[in-house]
Amino acid sequence: MLKYIVRRLLLLIPILFGLSLFIIVFVHALPGDPCSSILGEHTSPERLAACRQGLGLDKPLYEQYFDYMNGLFHGNLGTSATDRVPVLTEFVARFPATVELSLAAMAVAIGIGVPLGIAAAKRQGSVFDNVATVGSLIGISIPIFFLGLLLAYVFGVWLHWLPTAGRFNLRIYDFSKAGTNFLLWESLVINRNIPEFLDVVRHLILPAIALGTIPLAVVARITRSAVLEVLNEDYVRTARAKGLTNRRIDRRHVLRNAMLPIATIIGLQTGLLLGGAVLTETIFAWGGVGSWLFQAAVDKDFIVIQSGTLILAILFVLVNLTVDVSYAYLNPRIRYS
Repeated sequence: MLKYIVRRLLLLIPILFGLSLFIIVFVHALPGDPCSSILGEHTSPERLAACRQGLGLDKPLYEQYFDYMNGLFHGNLGTSATDRVPVLTEFVARFPATVELSLAAMAVAIGIGVPLGIAAAKRQGSVFDNVATVGSLIGISIPIFFLGLLLAYVFGVWLHWLPTAGRFNLRIYDFSKAGTNFLLWESLVINRNIPEFLDVVRHLILPAIALGTIPLAVVARITRSAVLEVLNEDYVRTARAKGLTNRRIDRRHVLRNAMLPIATIIGLQTGLLLGGAVLTETIFAWGGVGSWLFQAAVDKDFIVIQSGTLILAILFVLVNLTVDVSYAYLNPRIRYS
């Protein structure tokens, strides 16, 4: 197991090297640069040239790449060209918001998608199964920006049940001294303030539902397919012939063997969500990594795009490595060598 993990981590090096090369070529191929965003379109050519020289953008592309990689080897992810804040500092400040939103969205997807997929599989061909299948197709097809705006209007503007922007009520609570920026943890465990915790949860509900809709539909479809495949296996028929209860069959035979594809899709979806949800974060003013990278793309902030993408790539690989390692627990017959 340890050798497998080390080998996978070593494979991360050439992957990140190739990704960094692709990103720097791609972002520099886009029209414009950070200086145009900083100084505006009507600035003088002299100021524009001085800005580019100060940021090192006047150097050949290969020199910029070597300078950037040299900084990475020394633990320096660079500094934003627009606000002059270190990339790592800004990422650490924003990533907790993305983590909370992503985990809440996956909790919605898993909590509803897995039971829904199991129920649909056990009622194959029924009205419930058809409705669940059509519902999952709608969930995959519906645009997130439309669903987010619809949820915000219905539950925020029309019914006034839930807030539609931010992570907490700025007029009542103060998280300016927050150390971790994990507001759920800080309000419940550190501050032990139940009203504060409930306010954070209320702000989290709508964006979590909007972001979790597509993963929910995917998880439900994969769960249904995996459970259907296991239900047709001989060992399940043998267990029924022995007179085992349905609950015991489901727990010991069906779910355990169907969990591999389900765990795979959950890991993939979690890795994707940790990359930031641009539309959801923008609609609900969430202030996570997704909206940060989107603004960096608008401002042509090359360093932020390069370093932010590399960090998210590392996280995605680590999440999938965790899923791969979990296979040995889910199925003891799997061995890593």
